Parts: sequence; structure tokens; C-alpha cells
Amino acid sequence: MKIAYINPNATAAMTDGIVEAARLALPGAEIFGMTNSDGPAAIEGPEDGATAVPGLLARLGPAQDQGADAIVIACFDDTGLAEAQAQAGCPVLGIGQASYVMAQLLGLRFSVVTSLPVSIPVIDENIDTSGFRGLCASVRASGLPVLTIEKGAPETVARIAAEIEAARAEDGAACAILGCAGMAPLTPELAQRTTIPLIDGVAASALLAQAAAGFLGRGG
Repeated sequence: MKIAYINPNATAAMTDGIVEAARLALPGAEIFGMTNSDGPAAIEGPEDGATAVPGLLARLGPAQDQGADAIVIACFDDTGLAEAQAQAGCPVLGIGQASYVMAQLLGLRFSVVTSLPVSIPVIDENIDTSGFRGLCASVRASGLPVLTIEKGAPETVARIAAEIEAARAEDGAACAILGCAGMAPLTPELAQRTTIPLIDGVAASALLAQAAAGFLGRGG
């Protein structure tokens, strides 16, 4: 099983963290990353997402040329997901999509904790169009830029953890979805500081990508 993680932004350090988190979640698979060097340094809002789409789509073919059985778009906004699914010859998942599916499979009402407020409308629209509104307790912004999250400083972890606990106490969330790919490497630290289950879309997408590609391999 070979899974490609395409980071729609141009920050290679974030790609490295995403790949490491995916490998920890699915150690039996061959997982590799690709960075959209043509994209913005971070995706914060719909304009950044639109800018990233052409470079993201251009990397679908090279990912399949490297033998990818499945491709994951490693941005919580699921940037270009529909377009990529229409073009690729293998399963394509988004880490946002995978998070919502995992929450549904677990039967848990979720809150998304993301980066900046500008990201909330995109996430809300994705939740609505994919039919997960009934499970969503809230979408909350930590107020932290994506590249600040990616660095993972102690104060960053503390801020995200506080927002997760607020989602539990104020919104009645039974689990928290980490709404930024840069949060994936922080999951173990966040789990130690919070009292509800956490869903990291990088880990969830690795497991679901394996299931999707395996299903097709069985002639499903």
C-alpha cells in the first residue's frame, strides 16, 4: 500500500510533519509527501485555497507515477478535493473529509478547532455540503496562524488545548477535530492536556485511504 500526501501549501516543513504523523498512524504502508511549491506558504481562507488548486492538481499525475494507491490532500479545507477526485485514477481523500467520516463512524458529536477565523466559513460550507451538520457542535478558531501552529511552541499547544476544552464545556462536543494539518504532530501533547477524544485528519485519512484502496483492490 502506497499513499501520497499532497500538501497544497508551499511549506515543506509542514509536509514533513504531516508525513511523519501519517506513518505513525499506518506504519505498514509506504507513505510519501509532495509539497505544492507553486502555492501560498499557508492556506488561510478561500483566496489562498483557490491559489493553491492548480499546483495541487498538477501533482496528481506525478503522485500516481510514483505508484500511489491513494492520494490525500493534506489541508483541512479539503482544497481542490472535488476537482482532484474527478481527475485522479485512484481514491482521493481530504483530511477534513476523513475527520468528519471518522467522527460519524465513532458516533461522536464533534467540534472543529481550527487556526484563524477566516477559515471558519470554508469549513462550515464543507460540513454542510458533505452532510455532517447534524454531528457538528461548533467550529472554533484558536486565533493562531497556520505557520505558528506548525512550529508547535508550548504556548501554541496550550492555546489549542484551551479551545478544545472550551468546545467540550461550552458546546457539548464529545470529541474535537483538529482543524489544521499543522496540528497533526501536536496530537500526543494535546491529548495529554484535554479530556475528550481527538480526531486528527492526517491519521484518519491514512486509515481510510488504506480501506478505500483495499476495497478497490478486492474488486469492490
